[in-house]
Amino acid sequence: MPVYEMRAEYDTEDGGPAGGSPLKAWHMVEDDAATALCGRELSAAAAVQPEDAWGTPAAQPFCHSCGALYLRHTA
Repeated sequence: MPVYEMRAEYDTEDGGPAGGSPLKAWHMVEDDAATALCGRELSAAAAVQPEDAWGTPAAQPFCHSCGALYLRHTA
């Protein structure tokens, strides 16, 4: 079974903590991947959180598509 983590998507392409852009959404990715389960390409430099943060306030806002696919993959 794959290991997952959450990776941030920011409002601008070159955003992120260093660029000062606000968080747009958290996505679920396979460990160390830059492609979210929903297919969105994310920056490899984006912030990450462990998968056990999913479903907590720390994971908000979360991509609904990634959430549904994550549930399918882990069920």
